[in-house]
Amino acid sequence: MTQEEFSKYERARILGARALQIAMNAPLLIKIDQEDLEKIGFDALKIAEIELNSNALPISIKRPFPEKKEEGLKRPKEQKISDEELEEKEVKEEEEIAKESEIMEIANPDDEVEEEVEEEEVAEE
Repeated sequence: MTQEEFSKYERARILGARALQIAMNAPLLIKIDQEDLEKIGFDALKIAEIELNSNALPISIKRPFPEKKEEGLKRPKEQKISDEELEEKEVKEEEEIAKESEIMEIANPDDEVEEEVEEEEVAEE
């Protein structure tokens, strides 16, 4: 594989692994001049990147593919429900929802105005 075939995740993993090796005094796989090493500040990640770009790293990537299944797709069976049964189910679901939750009253703007007036009166006292 060449570097163009690596995904960004594979590339990051390869560079990180090789940089760790270099940081732990592994021998370099390509010859780099002392001047070039000084320019990059002896940075292990930069050295690993140079090695990867020169295709000097003996690293291979295994990409597993999903197994093929030769079974045909099964289609789900459609359940035929009459309109009456559907309406009964809806009514039951609505009753359950009403039992489980609190029914809230619709707020009227007039009620809110009265509450504000009462709050102002209490604040004035």
